[in-house]
Amino acid sequence: MVADNQVLDRQFWEWVGVPMVRVMSYNIRSLRDDSAAVVRVIRAADPDVVCVQEAPRFLFWRRKCARLARDVGMTNASGGRIAAANLLLTKPGITVDASRSVLFSKDRGLHQRGVALAVLRIGEAIVVLAGTHLDGYPEPRLRHVRELFTAIDAFAPAATPVVFAGDFNDDPGTAVWNALSSRGADAFAAAGIGDGLTLNVTDPTRRIDAIFAGPGITVTSAHAISSDDVRAASDHRPVLADLHIHAR
Repeated sequence: MVADNQVLDRQFWEWVGVPMVRVMSYNIRSLRDDSAAVVRVIRAADPDVVCVQEAPRFLFWRRKCARLARDVGMTNASGGRIAAANLLLTKPGITVDASRSVLFSKDRGLHQRGVALAVLRIGEAIVVLAGTHLDGYPEPRLRHVRELFTAIDAFAPAATPVVFAGDFNDDPGTAVWNALSSRGADAFAAAGIGDGLTLNVTDPTRRIDAIFAGPGITVTSAHAISSDDVRAASDHRPVLADLHIHAR
C-alpha cells in the first residue's frame, strides 16, 4: 500500500501543475508464483509506468504479456521476450512516441540480457524510460551497464530526461552501482522511505532493485513495497518512486 503522505504529495504536485510520473520496478519471476497477487500489487500501487523484469518469455509470451497489461489496467509500451523479458507497461493516457528493444552481448551458458526502451509523453512532459535486468555474474553485469547506456544514448532524443530502472543483481557501493549512479540519482538514496530492501520478500537483506533518475528529474519519494500480496507474488519486493519531471 502507498503511504498516505506519498498520495497527498502526488495530489499536491498534480494540483499545482508540476509534471510528474510514478514509476514501479518489479521482478515478477515470470508469474511462476501467485499471478493474481502480482496484479493486485501493481493495481494497489497505482503506477504510471511499470518496468517489469522476468516477464513471460516462453510459449505464448505475447499473449501472456498482453493479459498482464490488461489485468492491471495498462498497455504494453515496449519489450517482452525481444527485450530479454524486460517489459514496460503504461497507464492509459500516456502516449508512447517511440519504443525499442535491445539485446546485450551474451555469454555462453548465461541468460540473455537486454533493455526495453520507450519515449513517453505524460501531459506536457516527455521522458525516456529504460527497464533492464542485469546478469548474476560480475563481469557481464558491469559490461552490460555500459551497453545499457549505449542503448539509451542511441535512442533518447537530445536533452530528454531519462529514467532507468530494474533488477541490477548488485548492491549499493559496488562498481556496478557506482557506474549506474554516474548517470542518474538512485531514487531511494535520494528520497527513500523505510529500509528499501528488495530481496527476498520473506527476509529481505539486499537492495538490488532500483530506479535511477537522470538530469531534469527530481525524486520526491521512493520505497520498497511490502504486503501480504507482495510476499505471495514473487521473490522480490517492487520499488516505487514518485518523480517530478522539470519543464524542458
